[in-house]
Amino acid sequence: MPMPQAAAPRSRRNVTPLAESFTHRLHTLQKLTDKVTQDAYLAATGLPLGEGRCLTAVGAFAPLSVKDLARRANVDKAQASRAAQALVDKGLIEKTASTTDARGVVLRFTPEGQRLWRRLMAVVEARNQQIVACLSDAERARFDRILTRLVAHARTVADEKG
Repeated sequence: MPMPQAAAPRSRRNVTPLAESFTHRLHTLQKLTDKVTQDAYLAATGLPLGEGRCLTAVGAFAPLSVKDLARRANVDKAQASRAAQALVDKGLIEKTASTTDARGVVLRFTPEGQRLWRRLMAVVEARNQQIVACLSDAERARFDRILTRLVAHARTVADEKG
């Protein structure tokens, strides 16, 4: 004779299942797209994802400190430091002493880094189009506006928390 199942505790009845939660689905999307992006970066440029992200950030926001690179590439400072050093070792970016921070450095492209950045940005554009290919033009525009608002809101919340 099967045992009767206890009712779910009241606190769990009105909770969104994990697989349906926004944060879980957003993280899943990120992980799925990161894998394909990693493969695309390697195929097009020979760079792993972290170095590729840092190279694109240097291209978009240079000159940068390592701290700024971490923030702009959405990686932690240790990852940014390792990626920056790897990019320096590959001759793609150069470090120069900061004129405003005696202990800091400034990151900029080398000519080879500039050329590779252009190839990488073509990969970024293709990946972006691939990721949203299932959306209509109107849905893409709406999603872009919503995503912009969500990112701005998340930044505000993060800044408030300090």
